[in-house]
Amino acid sequence: MDHILKKYCPRIDFDSYEDFYENFRITVPEDFNFAYDVVDEWARVEPQKRALVWCDDKGGEEAFTFADLSGLSDKAALAFSALGITKGDKVLVILRRRWEYWVCALALCKVGATIIPASLQLTAKDIAYRAQSADIKAVIAVDDSYVCTQIELAMQDGCGIGRRIIVAGQREGWLSFDDLIAQATGTWTKPQGAAATHSADIMLIYFTSGTTGLAKAVMHNFAHPLGHIITARYWQQVRENELHMSVTDSGWAKFGWGKIYGQWIAGACIFAYDMDSFVPTKLLQKIQDFRLTTFCAPPTMYRFMLQEDVAAYDLSSVQNFATAGEPLNAEVTLAWERLTGKKIREGFGQSEGPVLLATFPWLDPKPGSMGKPSPLLGIKLLDESGCVLPDGEEGAICITGLKENYPPGLFVGYYHDDERSHEAVGGNYYNLHDMAWRDSDGYYFFVGRDDDVIKCSGYRIGPFEVESALIEHEAVVECAVTAAPDPIRGMVVKATIVLARGFSPSEALVKELQEHVKKTTAPYKYPRIVEFTDELPKTIGGKIKRKLIRNADGVEG
Repeated sequence: MDHILKKYCPRIDFDSYEDFYENFRITVPEDFNFAYDVVDEWARVEPQKRALVWCDDKGGEEAFTFADLSGLSDKAALAFSALGITKGDKVLVILRRRWEYWVCALALCKVGATIIPASLQLTAKDIAYRAQSADIKAVIAVDDSYVCTQIELAMQDGCGIGRRIIVAGQREGWLSFDDLIAQATGTWTKPQGAAATHSADIMLIYFTSGTTGLAKAVMHNFAHPLGHIITARYWQQVRENELHMSVTDSGWAKFGWGKIYGQWIAGACIFAYDMDSFVPTKLLQKIQDFRLTTFCAPPTMYRFMLQEDVAAYDLSSVQNFATAGEPLNAEVTLAWERLTGKKIREGFGQSEGPVLLATFPWLDPKPGSMGKPSPLLGIKLLDESGCVLPDGEEGAICITGLKENYPPGLFVGYYHDDERSHEAVGGNYYNLHDMAWRDSDGYYFFVGRDDDVIKCSGYRIGPFEVESALIEHEAVVECAVTAAPDPIRGMVVKATIVLARGFSPSEALVKELQEHVKKTTAPYKYPRIVEFTDELPKTIGGKIKRKLIRNADGVEG
């Protein structure tokens, strides 16, 4: 048990959160490579150990052992190498939740290439930008007409992608992944010498989906998967040989959080549901039918599942529910506990690192709180001068102590942007530009992005507190609170709301919601403007684009 985990963590069991925070350590070998040292090692020690259970909405279902994935990734590595993909080459991968993603990710890891995950929603312009700014040599894409067309349009504009590989299909001008695997012969040998990978080499680049402007290319090295031991073992609480599901597309950083690295290091089996679209009842059915043990999904999905008859499904197999991606409103976790008997444990972080704050096993979840800091990261709340703030005061969440002990899992800079990299992680702390406050028990509470905080009539109002108050009302499924211009007050609070089933927009409902907020939180925080919408603008990663709402109202920044 815990064969792999114990190789990298001198100690894995702890008596309390304080014990965990003070004494948890990760040992990072100079030549760590996730594909060889985790997947191939599991295949050597327990070849029939389950690694991946996959299904889709078309009736497809596959199961893979670690031996299966080790062998398939060897074949893919042979194929990629024959195409000239070598150490340091950048490869764009757009595969949704296809099981082949795991094979390709491992194979690219074995050859030492840098994988760049991407979403199906990218346009030709998005793809061309990524290809040119990251020097992409090849692209591996699912057989999807829109995706393939956008890639071809990007290539017409001279973006320079040399190889196109299609998965689960055939297309003129593309190489077939199925054919490449079938034709791969010989034995894959781990590269040595100059071709070998080292922990400091770049394994992964995420293009972060900002609300405006060009996406940043966030670089992670080969040590990055080890940082997710905290994410998987101690927040999601995955269990060896048990099924874990994180609901996410392979184009998001949340995939690395929940569907591959920390989970396999801990020996868990990943459950992947390649859904055509999110249908709450179908997801609930999968949780029931496959008897999942641990489950993680963004708050929005919990909110929409709560619109269904959750009690009609047997979710008793799930020992731990978790969430991340957006702050979790207190009413959601309270409603979920009423229906399932279990609380939702929140985690917080960015594409730039592993889980940074979480409700760990020794902590009782506080509704509305992100939990407490992860070990190794030196999380502090700092003011604009870099000084540590006391309990109760809002500050920027920062990872400190970078010069003394750079934590595994944290990004190492932005590709081809030395100036921005130095500004972000060249000093002794990294400022996430997310605002929070800490209570006297050491729990952290999210306020909002530093540019989302609303300044109204001399008050500073965090959008999350107002959003949480609105979510408590039965008419509200989700909402975004932003600043809107006002000729007298300068700025006022505006709420853009998606209504629950059975409710319709009306002036009476606006007044009811405003009065509800006044009674739930400080009266001055109530939304003076309320608008209703069918859906909120979101990033590819599912985060609400509050900045787009502000800009549409004429508020800059």
